[in-house]
Amino acid sequence: MTDTSGPPFRADHVGSLLRPQRLLDARARAAAGEVDAAELRDIEDEAIADVVRLQGDVGLRTATDGEFRRASWHMDFIYAIDGITKVTGEDIVVHFRNADGTIDFTPAGLHVDGPLSIDEPIFGADFAYLQRVVSERQTAKLTIPSPSMVHYRGGAAAIDPAVYPDEDSFWDALSAAYASQVRGIAAAGCTYLQLDDTSLAYLNDPAQRAELAAQGRDAEHQHERYIRQINAALAGRPDGLTVTTHMCRGNFRSSWVAEGGYDFVAEALFGELEVDGFFLEYDDARSGGFEPLRFVPPGKRVMLGLVTTKRPELESKDALKRRIDEAARYVPLEQLALSPQCGFSSTVEGNALTRDEQVAKLALVVETAQEVWGDD
Repeated sequence: MTDTSGPPFRADHVGSLLRPQRLLDARARAAAGEVDAAELRDIEDEAIADVVRLQGDVGLRTATDGEFRRASWHMDFIYAIDGITKVTGEDIVVHFRNADGTIDFTPAGLHVDGPLSIDEPIFGADFAYLQRVVSERQTAKLTIPSPSMVHYRGGAAAIDPAVYPDEDSFWDALSAAYASQVRGIAAAGCTYLQLDDTSLAYLNDPAQRAELAAQGRDAEHQHERYIRQINAALAGRPDGLTVTTHMCRGNFRSSWVAEGGYDFVAEALFGELEVDGFFLEYDDARSGGFEPLRFVPPGKRVMLGLVTTKRPELESKDALKRRIDEAARYVPLEQLALSPQCGFSSTVEGNALTRDEQVAKLALVVETAQEVWGDD
């Protein structure tokens, strides 16, 4: 993946972008029954066309729809999988942290209560619209949660044993459903797919592993199972489809969940996960050092997430270049690229930045990458 004519690019971004106020207002009115689905979609279309132009204007070659049609980066997709039901009253409380304290996020739960399948690609119509509005220079990217996110949310307790009596049968079905998604979205013209995954980053945190162990899960080997199942979902993927994965330690209203470097998962992750590139969170000391990158094999690209989406302050270009040089001690510079560490709006609420601050961050990524590599 050292060919810069295709994705992942030297200057890239994770996917989600701050929702404009008009879209937020329209969503609120739709929830109140004041706007019908067709009118809301028209407003979403307009906002997406605008944000695609924004990405092009700052010089990015990747274009996403900002995840503007979603409430969250993962649950909209997961609830669309046949066999998964959204469950209220069994909400999961996730404790997010920031410099000022903590924020609790309470997403609805899920039950696997039927055979898992994806007959038509999820977000297929959304991606078709994105393809229509990108410029010739832009590559449309679809972001979806990885298969492991379905399991990490609830584990075996969320799986009806009458449907899947053991986890092996569940995993076989889930990976097969995802393989259908991958084939379907590629057939629809997608050439750039990203699997977003917090679990593989969370598992580096001893506190997270202890929590899973207390639930009776195999915390010491969970990442190995996840890697195998992602690979099963990608086995035989169509030629011409670039697949990356993005890993962060939580992103909600400028807050996070986990901490710790990639050391615990690095050897298996970089050596065995069959993707073309890795978007890695590296915006502060909470993310650890670059030493785990020594396990990245030739041919894989690493997008260094050195620009934070959690704070509005703009990073120093010289400091970014120094950190890129540090990372190049462990993986060749030609395999590196630059991106923000996460999305700007993993949920509809967004992080604590303005639109102009978001634009400045994206422009900084493009300008720094051009000065370091000069080939995009």
